[in-house]
Amino acid sequence: MDKIFIKDLEVFANHGVYLEEKKLGQKFLISAEVFLDLQEAGISDNLNETVNYGQLCYEIENTFRQDTFDLIEKAAEKTAAYILLKYPLITRLKLKVKKPFAPIGKSLKYAAIEIDRSKHKAYIGLGSNLGDKEYNLNKAIEYINNSPYTKVIKVSSFYITKPYGYLDQEDFLNCALAVETLLNPEKLMDILLNIEKELKRERLIKWGPRTIDLDILLYDDLVISKEKIVVPHPFMQDRMFVLEPLTEIAPYAIHPLLNKRIYQLKKELECEN
Repeated sequence: MDKIFIKDLEVFANHGVYLEEKKLGQKFLISAEVFLDLQEAGISDNLNETVNYGQLCYEIENTFRQDTFDLIEKAAEKTAAYILLKYPLITRLKLKVKKPFAPIGKSLKYAAIEIDRSKHKAYIGLGSNLGDKEYNLNKAIEYINNSPYTKVIKVSSFYITKPYGYLDQEDFLNCALAVETLLNPEKLMDILLNIEKELKRERLIKWGPRTIDLDILLYDDLVISKEKIVVPHPFMQDRMFVLEPLTEIAPYAIHPLLNKRIYQLKKELECEN
């Protein structure tokens, strides 16, 4: 992968555990490795096909200075998230933050941290059959998109579907999202569970009525089996209310275990029924 390098950008900011650091501020040195495809820019000589590193320096400085944190880890995390989600061309970012005047009572050149963050693509299934179903779906989408680490890039149509498993309940309204996220699958699941809690999801009956249901269907091409999360979703290939909206926004996405595209899984389920 091609890269743009920025080395030791000087930024004055007010981060630190000690009150004096927050009050007086200090100099930080920020370096970045920006991963992106530069071939089109190299062929076309067009600035729009790359990232303007002058503007990038300005935005790194502005974001890093915007708030005050105890830890440079937090400042770096926020800065990396902002840059990655703002620039579609950037797929990965390594950010190193040096603190040359770290108040530790020892002579040293600098203390530093380095983080390495990448964009990931995930597909999320949404469903609601309690209260204002359309409002619940739209509110969940808004919450997901407002996370500083996640950006909604595609939303399917809303589909009215019959309940599955437990039939004595209202019809559902379902949709699917494509998102870019900087979170690992477990952290993304935490965000979704918090949104379910915010929208008053109650788990009283298995497959029963709910204000909102949020499931990670696919995450890159990963296969995960943990107590908190199983990816790909283990039943997605059997559920038309998942496959229909997902086919609308990602027909050629591949199920990494079944090695079939989503539109193929939908056709197979249609034939079975």
